[in-house]
Amino acid sequence: MFRFFEGLVDPYVPYEETDTPPKRLYPFLRAYAEPFIRVFWITGIVSVIIAITEIWLLGYLGRLVDILTAGTPAQVWDDSGTEFLVVAFLILTIRPALHVFQVMLLNNTILPNFGTLVRWRAHRHVLRQSVGWFEDDFAGRIANRIMQTPPAAGEVVFQLFDAITFAIAYLIAAAVLMGQADIRLLLPLMFWIVPYLFLLVWVVRRIGPASEAASNARSAVTGRVVDSYTNIHSVKMFAHHTREVDYAKEAIEEARRTFKIEMRLYTIMDAGLMVLNGFLVVGVVGWAIWLWMQGAASVGLVAVATSLALRLNAMSGWIMWAVTNFFRELGVVSEGMLTIAQPVTLLDEKDAKPLKLTAGGVEVRDLSHHYGKKTGGLDHINLTIAPGEKVGLVGQSGAGKSTLVKLLLRFYDVEQGQILIDGHDIKSATQDSLRSAIGMVQQDSALLHRSVRENILYGNPNASQDQMIDAARKAEAHDFILGLEDNEGNKGYAARVGERGVKLSGGQRQRIALARVILKDAPILLLDEATSALDSGVEAAIQQTLYGMMEGKTVIAIAHRLSTIAQMDRIIVMDQGRIIEDGTHDALLTQNGQYARFWARQSGGFLGQSNEGKA
Repeated sequence: MFRFFEGLVDPYVPYEETDTPPKRLYPFLRAYAEPFIRVFWITGIVSVIIAITEIWLLGYLGRLVDILTAGTPAQVWDDSGTEFLVVAFLILTIRPALHVFQVMLLNNTILPNFGTLVRWRAHRHVLRQSVGWFEDDFAGRIANRIMQTPPAAGEVVFQLFDAITFAIAYLIAAAVLMGQADIRLLLPLMFWIVPYLFLLVWVVRRIGPASEAASNARSAVTGRVVDSYTNIHSVKMFAHHTREVDYAKEAIEEARRTFKIEMRLYTIMDAGLMVLNGFLVVGVVGWAIWLWMQGAASVGLVAVATSLALRLNAMSGWIMWAVTNFFRELGVVSEGMLTIAQPVTLLDEKDAKPLKLTAGGVEVRDLSHHYGKKTGGLDHINLTIAPGEKVGLVGQSGAGKSTLVKLLLRFYDVEQGQILIDGHDIKSATQDSLRSAIGMVQQDSALLHRSVRENILYGNPNASQDQMIDAARKAEAHDFILGLEDNEGNKGYAARVGERGVKLSGGQRQRIALARVILKDAPILLLDEATSALDSGVEAAIQQTLYGMMEGKTVIAIAHRLSTIAQMDRIIVMDQGRIIEDGTHDALLTQNGQYARFWARQSGGFLGQSNEGKA
């Protein structure tokens, strides 16, 4: 039975992805709720039936009292015994069946699947965002919003059907019952419900914004804390424990301040509710007793009025909490939408097709990119790289080398100009096919917090075990991998490497990253200081591997250590976003220009660096 209810909705049902999710809250939730519409309707109807059933029971209580006071036990049983048995049967069977049915819809169909659907689709949407989008935010804050929004959305749905729908139906049915018994009983109920609704509206209007502010403050705490943990080596190395504690404390205190505001609203709500409920009980019960004393009401009516007043007294707090919690969780969802509902701006064109490489030639035409600013980046670059040509990129930090590589990978859309591969503008190709055709080894190759095997196979998930090991051997990584063991006892290729590969040395991380790119075997190869983290002995061996990898590929290599690119077919020298020299190593030395000066003043094979602009 559990499996039946759990399988009523598939949270992974195919859906049409949108690049621009709804910006307003209710359309946003409605888009996620679409697979659940039928279940929501059934749950709502059952909730209304349960509320009517509960009111009917209270009404029957009054009838029961009147029947019991109307004659002797024998007469009562003779006249109403069958009725009592039927009612008992209904209470023992139909009532619990309805309740169990609703609970299973809520607990086993809606809550597990709705939260899963929201988290799954939100994660898919966020992963489609550009690299630049991620660079502009805390990873911790993004993750926190992805994690806290789904349960908040699930709580919204739960409260809607478990409390709000039930409460509305219950109050209406209670008013109908009291009106049928004696229309005058509605007077004290009306005198109670008007200020009750006023208090509810007052709290609801304030709880949403207060909750959103508190949720945003909690996300900021998570972002700062995760930032410290992710960069724990820097924290320890610079002895900034106290600074990081203070940095987190600032956000924690803001979270406390916003939470205090939220809790004040609940305190005001509770205090006001207690006063109002006193008037409810005294008004309804007192009025019923007065009617009885006047001979205008039976004892059963007094029993019904008393039961309803006490029941509403108990329920009013639950309803108030449920409604405020409903809007509180809506505030959390609204805060999560700041991430989840952001449009995807780096898109494939509508008619984009997979990139089909025939040779691997790269052409850059009048390319300018300044990251939305007036300076930095690239300025009117023109460059042609023939298929299979090996090109080195040289220049001080900020010259534009890394920007050129990022644009080639289409991590950003170019602001002006074109990049073509084999004559095809990369904007006309799908992003996945473009990046599948390019292998890249970076200066700081972060690894996934997974096993060594999973990290290497990331380059080609379909590769065999032998192909993976062969790639590791070529990267001079196989021998040290066999000696790895993590704290869970996994060894060798099964050992986990820690977050961003923190359990490995820089050279070990780089060699695993090299093995990953070797296994990918892409026709275009980008090297961004690929051997900078290696010691000289390993570097010499890896250089031979790299030269082997380059055979038949188009290569663009960024290097400050000029000896690593001296054997390239061409060397491009960049400065302030422009190409200022282009030629072979020997030709550039003969020109006695910037490259020759770099070569002449190198100490240990590195260029002097500056901090001008964004590379």
